[in-house]
Amino acid sequence: MKIKWLKDILKNSTTEKIIGNVAFYYLKFVGLTTSWQSVIGVKETYEAIEKYGSVIVIGWHGRTLEMPYFWNKSSKLNALVSPHQDGRMIVNILAKFGIGHIDGSSNKNSTEAALELMHNLQQGNSIAIIPDGPRGPSMKLTMSPIFYAQKSGKPIVGITYSMAGAKIIHKSWDNMLVPLPFHKGMYAITEPFFVPKEATAEELEQYRQKMENTLNELTWKLDKEMGLPFIAQGKEAKKSRKQQIMEKE
Repeated sequence: MKIKWLKDILKNSTTEKIIGNVAFYYLKFVGLTTSWQSVIGVKETYEAIEKYGSVIVIGWHGRTLEMPYFWNKSSKLNALVSPHQDGRMIVNILAKFGIGHIDGSSNKNSTEAALELMHNLQQGNSIAIIPDGPRGPSMKLTMSPIFYAQKSGKPIVGITYSMAGAKIIHKSWDNMLVPLPFHKGMYAITEPFFVPKEATAEELEQYRQKMENTLNELTWKLDKEMGLPFIAQGKEAKKSRKQQIMEKE
């Protein structure tokens, strides 16, 4: 009964907004008090948006907390967010950073979300996708950003960062990096990555692997410079009992 009562409180829209606001101000405070040793690719990304109209932003699930920090709201960015409870809290945080959202996930509203993502790119709005969410494998790129890049002609840019003294939640499937204030940090965005419209299925896989490797190598490089341990890719979230039963049937 106590657990149900707690869940009901967390599902309350007012509670979600409060949690979202607290999270936003904490992340903003961390960003402001961080001694950024280098910020790479931000200016070039806005130049790419100016040139190509919009871009496809990707980043790993475990590095989402400070990803929006350097977004300057000069152009519209809409992120794909799960319609579930956790997603509602994320929506509140993103809104504070000036970022919109598109409801959808790999499990629900996937077709509608795909159409909405393409429509946004065609309308000159950039989109953001976390390609190893919501359950992993961690730091493994799905094919979806590659397809969007191929069909739209828009470039992909990968965002990552690392911060000295950060806490890494090793028990979580994504090894979530939780930044702390008053430390050194490094933030980087990859160069724009294009996928030719005429690429074959075999070539698309090569582009996918290349983009995955680029973002991982950049993340590992920043972690090494910030004194963080190496984080391997490939972890997955534990399946619920319901999911395990469904797979056996």
